[in-house]
Amino acid sequence: MSTNMDRRDFLRGTAWMGAAAALAGCASTAAKVGGAGSMSSFAAPALKRVRVGICGLGMRGSGAVGRLSAIPGVEVAALCDLFEPRVDAQNIWLEKNGKKKAEVYTGEEGYKALCQSDIDLVYIATPWAMHAPIALYAMEHGKHTAIEVPSAMTLEECWALVETSERTQRHCMQLENCCYGEAEMMCLNLVRQGVLGEIMHAEGAYIHDLRELNYLDPSKGGYQGYWRLKWNARHQGNPYPTHGLVPVMQAMNINRGDRMDYLVTVQANQRCNDEFAAAKFGPGSWQADLRPECGDMSTTVIRTVNGKSIMVQHNVNSPRPYSRLNLLQGTRGIFDGIAFVGRPEDFMAFGNGVHFCWEETPGAGAHGYFDFAKTEEMRRKYRHPMWQAAGELAVKMGGHGGMDFLMDLRLCYCLQNGLPLDMDVYDLAASCAVAELSDRSCRNRGASQDVPDFTRGGWKTAQPLGIVSVDLDKLGLDDVKAAPNQLNV
Repeated sequence: MSTNMDRRDFLRGTAWMGAAAALAGCASTAAKVGGAGSMSSFAAPALKRVRVGICGLGMRGSGAVGRLSAIPGVEVAALCDLFEPRVDAQNIWLEKNGKKKAEVYTGEEGYKALCQSDIDLVYIATPWAMHAPIALYAMEHGKHTAIEVPSAMTLEECWALVETSERTQRHCMQLENCCYGEAEMMCLNLVRQGVLGEIMHAEGAYIHDLRELNYLDPSKGGYQGYWRLKWNARHQGNPYPTHGLVPVMQAMNINRGDRMDYLVTVQANQRCNDEFAAAKFGPGSWQADLRPECGDMSTTVIRTVNGKSIMVQHNVNSPRPYSRLNLLQGTRGIFDGIAFVGRPEDFMAFGNGVHFCWEETPGAGAHGYFDFAKTEEMRRKYRHPMWQAAGELAVKMGGHGGMDFLMDLRLCYCLQNGLPLDMDVYDLAASCAVAELSDRSCRNRGASQDVPDFTRGGWKTAQPLGIVSVDLDKLGLDDVKAAPNQLNV
């Protein structure tokens, strides 16, 4: 990209932000009335073998090749990317690891041919703008879909995905890997066991200093066409809510006995991008003149129909360590933190380490977090069954400490055994709706925004997510050797 580019040149061509669903030719404009068939607890016929087509082989899709191809009964049968060398690199890896080469699809409309091919699942890891269009096209052609986060950027896209999934009776799952982190899954187990009491409040976030990556030249490994920086340039509020939000949604039974009612969002002014860009590229550079609209911190507060509250924050600008917050407050105790740590001194530093406490007897109160020894004892006692069954293997396979592999493993396990998926299209739509609604609220002095009921009343009778797991003996995973993709990031 030219160094003398100005802000107008940089932002030219971003009209697709806000109307991307129309690219698929099937965006919904009809009144939002009852769908053809509820996808709550929907189970498709079991697939003896899952043939997967992966669209997008950049930072996320390349890692999925290695993880999915390691799961017995799963074949990476098709690969698609704008750039043929990326596809070729993955096929070379598949052959080197004893796998069959995948069919190759390239170019801007290569995904259409992939969706029309003989596969069962389209795994979408493209830039955000193409998530919904590819998923819509795939479901129209009889394929189940799994979409990287965020899976939709507008309310129109959310409704289109819901209605298409219902009408075609095809799964449409958001690939929210953080739901499968060890801490998040233990927290879900604690909630299901009633240890924390009734959950009244939750906090989630995506706090991650991405400035170096967002401004990185695409030719040197940055986002293709600076697509993520362009979202930050045009969007206020929270364009990336799901990492912190979806795990707590599961624990709070959102769309399964409760639902999000309305939200408000405010954001701090944006300063950190400007200072970074001026220091890195010099005053007067297009980077320094860009001045993105996405604030240094946005805070969204959500109220549920049953009177619970959720706070969700977004901050990719500030010099601050990574955090997803991952806090649940119940009537008897609290769970707080994103990751377990291995040393007492790390735990006591209260960085991103998990810490929690609860009343030993009702009414006793809880005035201090458990110490490291107690935390480790409870970690062993309440470790989620999926981490008990496959945690060691997941860590070897990699992907954000194993959560990526567990996500893919559980998805394929459900497809192979004809089980409902852990996250359905209503979970996808409710969480992704925050992107547009938070932007609207920010631009209207924090005005309250109603969250649509994508279930159309189905949340009242839908069953909460249980304690999910996998049967390794049934999958034959004992002999799996860790062979992570060399391009996995």
